[in-house]
Amino acid sequence: MTPPHDQHASTSSNRRRGAPHAVVIGSGFGGLAAAVRLGARGYRVTVLERLDAPGGRAYVHRQDGFTFDAGPTIVTAPFLFEELWSLCGRRFADDIDLRPMSPFYRIRFHDGAQFDTSGDAAAMRAEVARFAPSDVEGYERFLKISEETFRIGFEQVAHIPFDSWTDMARIAPDLLRLQGHRSIHSLVSKYVKDERLRFALSFHPLFVGGNPFNVTAIYSMIAFLERHWGVHFAMGGTGSLVGGLVDLITGQGNEVRYGAEVAAITLDGRRATGVRLTSGESIPADVVVSNADVSWTYQHLLPAEVRRRWTDRRLRKSRYSMSLFIWYFGTRRQYPDVPHHTILVGPRYRELLDDIFKHKVLAPDFSLYLHRPTATDPALAPPGCDAFYALSPVPHLESGVDWQERAEPYRQAIAAHLSETLLPGLESEVVTSRVMTPLDFRDRLLSVHGAAFSLEPVLWQSAWFRPHNRSEDIDRLYLVGAGTHPGAGLPGVLSSARVLDKVVPDAADRP
Repeated sequence: MTPPHDQHASTSSNRRRGAPHAVVIGSGFGGLAAAVRLGARGYRVTVLERLDAPGGRAYVHRQDGFTFDAGPTIVTAPFLFEELWSLCGRRFADDIDLRPMSPFYRIRFHDGAQFDTSGDAAAMRAEVARFAPSDVEGYERFLKISEETFRIGFEQVAHIPFDSWTDMARIAPDLLRLQGHRSIHSLVSKYVKDERLRFALSFHPLFVGGNPFNVTAIYSMIAFLERHWGVHFAMGGTGSLVGGLVDLITGQGNEVRYGAEVAAITLDGRRATGVRLTSGESIPADVVVSNADVSWTYQHLLPAEVRRRWTDRRLRKSRYSMSLFIWYFGTRRQYPDVPHHTILVGPRYRELLDDIFKHKVLAPDFSLYLHRPTATDPALAPPGCDAFYALSPVPHLESGVDWQERAEPYRQAIAAHLSETLLPGLESEVVTSRVMTPLDFRDRLLSVHGAAFSLEPVLWQSAWFRPHNRSEDIDRLYLVGAGTHPGAGLPGVLSSARVLDKVVPDAADRP
């Protein structure tokens, strides 16, 4: 995409020469959104990305005529993107073609039964009744709890900084009333009895790195969030959203630099003064925003002696999310009966999650999220072909799994399972292939322990207990992305940038 209004961009750049400078480390969705918001508030912004292209976890792989989104694939709160375009005087719909999904996901249980989730209230009631007629009333009661939790947990809390324990104290009564002390699986189980429905209503935290048997029931809000706004896909893939945000930044007269790896945040005492790159270049800044992994930021970009809260000991004791094994592949034929999103549930549920989160062992069985974007956008593959990725939650690198040795056998097991279930003859149809393992999360994305979603979103690592968006240790350092408040997932990381509007002074007010 070419940014429109080139003349405006030039005058904007001239106007910003005397403006305070903000450096953003990392070009994931949180970093790009932060750059747009800071630019709209008068800052001159430089985004520094160590890779050769933007996106972070939303990087785009292109090979053999296929386009693969590396990570996020769905949009569930479009207004967060619309806000960013509006801040730049542009219309989101003019640049991005967002398509609603129906069904949202098809869940295929190990016995072959299928459950389609959607935003159609009547269709959802019918699906629940098809599985367990006696659970329809409980399902409706759960949805009411989900909506109330959404009104508080998302609309009232997601953009609050949680700088002070008093912010937590204010919402504590609501958390208790909404049973936030329970796990989401426990909450769902209170309302529905069919184990398959319990899965269908509680699996969503896996999308943000959480174990449904451990994460707070506040995540029940995702069910209503999806119904409220729907589940969408951006034509051209999620990479089109990344490219659109980069266009906004350059249209503001600001800059995104690639191949620019930050070695350290420079300090004057406890105040951030800029960054130093691995090349040796120093870049002064009035404000530093890190979209790098939060634990990496504290452990590797700041010296231990200036960290009082996020010490090495505290970070070692923190709990980290699971990781992911992702197989990206293209086929020479199409599979028209396979929808855009399919979740294949393995023979075990709680036990598999215990293996991943608690025991940290690579189990022989798995559950998969199968993404077929060509169901919606055929242009992501050559004519007559399909693009896919199969995602399997796996333990992070504290497991000790040797992924150099285990990756290919694991991929082959996934291929065989898909061939036996949804994609007949798959092994002979694959024409392009690549994998991503926990090693890539550690080495390519600099995520501690190769965790795919940074800190695990358990209750005592949420809200005020999570690393704050305004650093508790360093003045003029701010944090966005999966590891800070409110957490992972597109709505979470975009909301973390929204928090900056409350904690970063406007450029005009910067001394």
